[in-house]
Amino acid sequence: MDVGRLRKIDDTRWTVPLASHETRAPVILFGTESLLSTMDDKVLEQILNTSRLPGIVGPAVTMPDAHWGYGFPIGGVAAFDADEGGVISAGGVGFDISCGIRSLRTPLTSKQIEPVIGELSEALFRAIPAGVGEPGHHPVTLKELDQIMKGGAGWAVRNGFGTESDLSRSEENGTMEGANPSAVSDKAKERQRNEMGTLGSGNHYLEIQVVEHLEDSRTAAMFGLFPDQVLISIHCGSRGFGHQIGTDYLLRFVKEAPKHNIQFPDRELAYAPIRSALGQEYIGAMKSAINVALANRQILTHLAREVFKRFFGDLSIETVYDLSHNTCKEEVHLYEGKKRRLWVHRKGATRAFGPGHPALSPPFLETGQPVFIGGSMGTGSYILAGTPESEALSFSSASHGAGRAMSRHEALKHWNGRSLVQDLKAKGIVIRSRSMRGVAEEAPGAYKSIEEVGRATELAGLAKRVAYLVPKICVKG
Repeated sequence: MDVGRLRKIDDTRWTVPLASHETRAPVILFGTESLLSTMDDKVLEQILNTSRLPGIVGPAVTMPDAHWGYGFPIGGVAAFDADEGGVISAGGVGFDISCGIRSLRTPLTSKQIEPVIGELSEALFRAIPAGVGEPGHHPVTLKELDQIMKGGAGWAVRNGFGTESDLSRSEENGTMEGANPSAVSDKAKERQRNEMGTLGSGNHYLEIQVVEHLEDSRTAAMFGLFPDQVLISIHCGSRGFGHQIGTDYLLRFVKEAPKHNIQFPDRELAYAPIRSALGQEYIGAMKSAINVALANRQILTHLAREVFKRFFGDLSIETVYDLSHNTCKEEVHLYEGKKRRLWVHRKGATRAFGPGHPALSPPFLETGQPVFIGGSMGTGSYILAGTPESEALSFSSASHGAGRAMSRHEALKHWNGRSLVQDLKAKGIVIRSRSMRGVAEEAPGAYKSIEEVGRATELAGLAKRVAYLVPKICVKG
């Protein structure tokens, strides 16, 4: 991105000088100058188009890990007021609806897993279905899938895939209210029946991590974290189910637009008014996908726990937190001194409620919500906590990952999958994947610096760093 086109507000906030007729809302880009310089110019184009959508409230913003996406940039956040003609956009949610991260803490240290790391990686690889079209171990009937769409992780727990404590440490307590299975196409349902409890492909992973150091010892202790602790991170979403819902409604939004004299700033930002029948149908379908993703990560949690029990006995593996990116949620936010009910799109960005927020369960009322910035394969990750000031800055939103600095196509020109696996093994990181092409596409060097993204996120006040994690095993599709 040409930083010369931007006006610097401070070291981590940038905006664009605009004439009043060019946009409905201001634009804020979070990040250091070096991070913004690695972003594609398309990021700026997309967030400017986002700022032109009807009913937008406050600035359209991008996170420090932003990169070019479909519709919104990945790392794009915008809030809309339904009472002022606000809209909902499938391109502002994303196709992998409720893709997210669940972090699990164990009582183990790195020394305890080191002697069995090869066998452990093999067992996880066999137990965790990963890859394009890879079926899960737990196919469901269409009736059961309807129950999952309504029940989310709660359904999974009731069916033996976890514990009640998992739910209290998840966004929405594991279940998104308001799902409407009847708004989901038969094609989407058929795609999901055999994909419950699967990772998928791309940047999704199950990773065994170790706490390398703490940034905030007090908050870390309240999250149950300690130095050299072994954690399990699960990054995945609603699989083909969410993708099909996104595709179905994008086409419907485009088809219905002429009937209501709607013109889009970009076809990828096709939308429907929140209050419209079509908008409400999409919201019901999207919430169904959120629940499918929550249940999916809950089942994968169970599978990972079963593997660890075979190696280490009946030890306690507890959820640190489960959070989503790629969502649109109705939330109450204090904006310009007034509480407003807004629909917040977070595309490749996570919710980051600060201390005392009423939506948080008791363990996090004092600390703020746990936030995860997941690393790319072979690099570190951060656990952070939401801050009080993030509400005014970004409608309580923060970064979700390192963010691509290079396309998958470009990455294939630079790296060979098998060589990369060997290089990482020499550094003590075991990669297990069915696709060497996929490994090359997800090369650590294809992403921005996780350390710089984490630092910029904290400097901007979006979330504060709590712990830095390094990978030991990464299972990918």
